[in-house]
Amino acid sequence: MKIVVLDGYTLNPGDLSWEGINQQGECTVYDRTSPDKTVERCQGAQAVFTNKVVFNNEVIQQLPELKFIGVLATGYNVVDLAAAARAGIVVTNIPAYSTASVAQMVFSHILNIVQNISEHAASVKRGEWASSIDFSYHITPQVELAGKTLGIIGFGQIGQAVAQIGLAFGMNTIFQNRSKKETPLNARQVDLDTLLSTSDFISINCPQTDENKGFINKSAIEKMKASAVLINTGRGPLINEQDLADALNNGRIAGAGLDVLSTEPPSPNNPLAKAKNCCITPHIAWATTDARKRLMDIASANLKAFLNGQPQNVVG
Repeated sequence: MKIVVLDGYTLNPGDLSWEGINQQGECTVYDRTSPDKTVERCQGAQAVFTNKVVFNNEVIQQLPELKFIGVLATGYNVVDLAAAARAGIVVTNIPAYSTASVAQMVFSHILNIVQNISEHAASVKRGEWASSIDFSYHITPQVELAGKTLGIIGFGQIGQAVAQIGLAFGMNTIFQNRSKKETPLNARQVDLDTLLSTSDFISINCPQTDENKGFINKSAIEKMKASAVLINTGRGPLINEQDLADALNNGRIAGAGLDVLSTEPPSPNNPLAKAKNCCITPHIAWATTDARKRLMDIASANLKAFLNGQPQNVVG
């Protein structure tokens, strides 16, 4: 079997092994593949793996030998599922591999905003503590999380993991979900308006749909506390970026921590790039070594299951 990995670098920049996939056929791994190279590189392949390389109807029609597309992510919007089904192609994804890592990133952003450790550490390196007349000083307000309200939008596995951490910090935890959600956690389901208006910290952990694109907009932000902090580790297009930038620059809300943007890599003109009190990380919540190792193992297992006639994690 000919196997092609089209954009393997972000999953494996060199610290993991492709051995699990290599054992199942003749495998060629490309770090990155531009759209004009996709069909050429996939010619004759029965199985391909993609993260961000798009498989639309036009591409799929040019690959008659293709039988398996493994998406190296949970989201699978890069594949035209209807076109794949017409061509008899099985499409799989990687569910629930990064839950703990993403939840960890939510609180990395929260703690960065409320305590600003890096700036204080830099101050010490500049000699400002050594020259201080006081034994202690702070550059930014230091905020205790206990007793604050954490609002979680989307209460799937990641949202629930975020809730567990919030509860461990002693936070009052509320959540909004598309459907009624029973939970053993000490967390209360509320409507979106209640969550927006009462939360001190808001974590977006819902999937993106046609209906919720840009739902965090000027209208939603106006319902938030002026002291509220917004965290997004979900999908960039869930936020109207200009509206959020305006709110941050005008002091309408206190801060934002973002691991995703509407376009990645972002335009240099993205309004959030220079917004006040906005910390942006380059879509790394999923990318801990442990999470990437799980992703690699599941990808290999998906292909093996397909070859054994018992495909798993099939989407569409």
